[in-house]
Amino acid sequence: MSVPAATDWPASPLAAADAAFTALTGEPAPLTLDLDTCGVPDASGSGVMTLPALRDWLLRHPHAYALRDGVWRELIRRARLDGPAWVIAAVGMAMPALRRYAGQLCAGYDGDPDDIDAEILTGFLTALRDRVDLTGDAPYAALCRAAWRAGHRLRLQAGEYTSIADVDHLPGPRTPKVPYGHPDVLVRRAVGLGILDPDDEQPYIDVRLGRRAIEPIAAGLGITVDALRMRLGRIDTRIADALHRGLLTGIASPHAAATLAAQAEHRAATRAGRVTT
Repeated sequence: MSVPAATDWPASPLAAADAAFTALTGEPAPLTLDLDTCGVPDASGSGVMTLPALRDWLLRHPHAYALRDGVWRELIRRARLDGPAWVIAAVGMAMPALRRYAGQLCAGYDGDPDDIDAEILTGFLTALRDRVDLTGDAPYAALCRAAWRAGHRLRLQAGEYTSIADVDHLPGPRTPKVPYGHPDVLVRRAVGLGILDPDDEQPYIDVRLGRRAIEPIAAGLGITVDALRMRLGRIDTRIADALHRGLLTGIASPHAAATLAAQAEHRAATRAGRVTT
């Protein structure tokens, strides 16, 4: 992999990402993708393709939806689990769309076009890392929408600000609210009552509240993605029941607290038994 000299490195974030993709996928050891790992029939005529060749093929076949979805699920999975090279690969594969968005959003923009580039790239990377659900349809479209929205927000914000001198004249209350219903507070109370097991607290916060990608979290726990999804689903049910009964927003009776503690002990014993088995 050859990288351009520092003096030749592009100033634009998108151009720099494109240069990194070119270096990553060039000879003598270009990055490739085996289409057999994408879960769809090989529609392109070759099982293993270099990423630039695959990108060109997808551009020439815009209606190959099944293959596109399979390719992007694999790219997103690798970007989340297999290191920075696949992050660059995913950005490079989406570069035609990202450049098109930048051109559209920069038209008539009085600010620095590199700022638009940076926002588009940030939106794409945020969705790539955490936001896109691999079980959903059209993951590539979801990434592109995130990139577009990030750049578009910058355009909307251009010139739209409030002077510090005028802040006292803004309508509406500015008194901070007591966070009785703040999600983090409720999760912490759920742990204290035994509704949520301590080992599940951070994964639950990361996935449900932080909207982080589930694949790296499941890998860190040493369980499958499906197993973690089921575990979080059961937690959702228990928290919803506790909210309905007022246990998280009021005072739990001694009987309710003892019942929840017994249920937590049973779950812990069951999980320990599975690990031993």
